[in-house]
Amino acid sequence: MFPLLFYAPPLLGFQGIDVKSITGLTMMQGFFASLSAMFYYHENRLVNKPLVLTLGASLFASSLAGALISKLVTDKPILFIFAMLALIAAAMMLMPRSYDRDELTEEKVVFNKPAAILIGVFIGFLIGLVGQGGAFITIPILLYVLKIPLRVALGSTLAIGLFSATAGLIGKIATGQVPFSMAWPLVIGAFFSAKLGSVVGKKTKTEVLRWILALIISATAIKVWLDIF
Repeated sequence: MFPLLFYAPPLLGFQGIDVKSITGLTMMQGFFASLSAMFYYHENRLVNKPLVLTLGASLFASSLAGALISKLVTDKPILFIFAMLALIAAAMMLMPRSYDRDELTEEKVVFNKPAAILIGVFIGFLIGLVGQGGAFITIPILLYVLKIPLRVALGSTLAIGLFSATAGLIGKIATGQVPFSMAWPLVIGAFFSAKLGSVVGKKTKTEVLRWILALIISATAIKVWLDIF
């Protein structure tokens, strides 16, 4: 959503949206998209509650702090932080991995809780700054660091994203960074299309899902880095 809102309006002949407003819009969109899609994944036993609570709680506090501080940060550093996160996420998604455990349901998943807490605190602050629910960086970390099966990683990320998106949204609204007139069309579109995407994703091979994610994140990282330099 960040690159779409940053690049698409000028390409379509509309006035560009400033970076701080984009961070507020993506937080709003991320919250409702996560809420909509999470119910479908929960019904299919693909949301791991201990993982969500452990990572989500640490994300909440640090995301709120990042969102509040973002008001004081100029646009260029925010864009640079987003580009760094996208680059790291893209590199991780291109690493080879096994698909043997990707169809496991949430009750069969184990993970390192202290590592999850530390990860949540660190990336939560950065997510709050750039105004994201955090899926683009959270999914690679769940897959490659905490070794979570892909479908459970996707489902749990939506629930985890609610923590960071809620905290970030509070901070963005409190600091006047959400243009509500532009936010509601995004919310309506996100709420219904996220559910549709969940149904399609459940029926798609995990190898395909991984490469779709890798392609989107990589293209975003390349474009943002080109603009920075």
